[in-house]
Amino acid sequence: MAAQAGKKGRAKRLVIAGLILAALAAAGVGLAIVSTSQSAAPDYGAGMAVENEPTRPQQPKPEAEKPATTPEPESEAEEASEEPARPLATPSANGALAVQGSQLVDAAGNPVQLRGVSTHGLAWFPQYVNQPLFTELREDWGANVVRLALYSAESGGYATDGERSKLRDLVMRGVEYATAADMYAVVDWHTLSDTNPWTNEWVASDFFAIVSRDLAGYDNVIYEICNEPNGATTWADIKSYAETVIPIIRANDPDAVIIVGTPTWSQDVEPAAADPLADPNVMYAMHFYAATHQDDLRNRLRTAVEGGLPVFVSEFGICEASGDGAIDYDSADAWVRLMDELNVSYICWNLSNKSEKSALFKPDVAKTSEFSLDDLSEEGLWLVDTLRGPGFDRKEVQLARADKKPNTKDSAMMAFAEDTIQWQLNVTDTWEQDGRTFFKYEMVGNNYGAGTEAWSVTIPFSADLLLEDSWNCQATADANELTVASDANNGKVAAGAYVRNVGFIVSGPANLAVVDL
Repeated sequence: MAAQAGKKGRAKRLVIAGLILAALAAAGVGLAIVSTSQSAAPDYGAGMAVENEPTRPQQPKPEAEKPATTPEPESEAEEASEEPARPLATPSANGALAVQGSQLVDAAGNPVQLRGVSTHGLAWFPQYVNQPLFTELREDWGANVVRLALYSAESGGYATDGERSKLRDLVMRGVEYATAADMYAVVDWHTLSDTNPWTNEWVASDFFAIVSRDLAGYDNVIYEICNEPNGATTWADIKSYAETVIPIIRANDPDAVIIVGTPTWSQDVEPAAADPLADPNVMYAMHFYAATHQDDLRNRLRTAVEGGLPVFVSEFGICEASGDGAIDYDSADAWVRLMDELNVSYICWNLSNKSEKSALFKPDVAKTSEFSLDDLSEEGLWLVDTLRGPGFDRKEVQLARADKKPNTKDSAMMAFAEDTIQWQLNVTDTWEQDGRTFFKYEMVGNNYGAGTEAWSVTIPFSADLLLEDSWNCQATADANELTVASDANNGKVAAGAYVRNVGFIVSGPANLAVVDL
């Protein structure tokens, strides 16, 4: 699915754009191909020329000043910035957690929701277990839980060839860092290729005996005792394994919340609902990857929670179940709406720069803290947007997530206005000067509706820009937005007519581009 399929109004705009392009073509208006290989300027052909084509403006002087701004209606990004972030439960304020009915509750019995991130395999990406990052996750991203994923099998796994004492030490440090950042921590025994938790039960029991003893003094720790049972593993297998491991934890920590995986990679919660464990402080895992798991699994989550089963989404991604492939924003947003409605806690996979869509950092980013928006992957940007991360400017997040239009010479794109005129923008020239990149845009407008006496279109760009010149219009720049309005000679446009010979020059960073918010 298209990466930005979930953006408001996208489908409607694409339909309109198609109609406009067809109309422009029928009228003899040539479109510039989105390619740097075509050097000829667009042939606008027959149409309504309100003004004659002006002489090409001189390349601007670097000291050109930014013009005065004109107040504009709030954009969708500005409206989103006013949405309050959901209150965060923290160990310092909410204390130890427990299970009550289908809900996770705090020490006072009030329902709480945990929302956060998971590490990737600790043996493979240990560098992301550090105090600055965990503090950043809490203060900047708006997370209140971190999951420490310790693979049981695989290369470097605790039950295979991993260095057990070092892995346990990493888990301990992870809990300490989470505690210092005022977050909850999930200690995850990450069954996967071993399919059935009984495969390595002998070492799981030993692991949980040690870590539950060492972590007994922490009231912010949750234990996840089998990540994703799969293959032929049944709920009966998982339940008997849980009935073996849980008493080991309870000997050291009688009250900790424990998450138990469910069959089929923690998707089949129905058997657990029909035959739950006797321990009252247990939750049941459901995992999803939004591009693969959609309405059917969402309906199963709703049925389970409304039926009284305490479910914890201890792992999810917004791509395919492989951890890679297509991203589905629509499905991911639908999942978040449902989990928020049901007050189900959720943890996003994963803190790494692995070359896959579920990694939160870009593959070429080597840093392990102090991340900027430029460092985040598509899923990383979606997550800080979803968590309403207080350390990130909401408008900047929206711009970083927006589709960027081509900005090379001879590129063409559509711009949409509130009035009846819709615009095709063409990049007719670009050049470098004094450390800035200059872009010349020419515009053709099609009045597809009723006649108008004046027109205006606000064009969002990916970064702040300077307006250097304009012709046959009144143009004003405000931060990353350029508003282009009719002048005294071309505001009156009859239905079905065209406006052309309008344009502007802007300057900014080399990657400056029109965006689709």
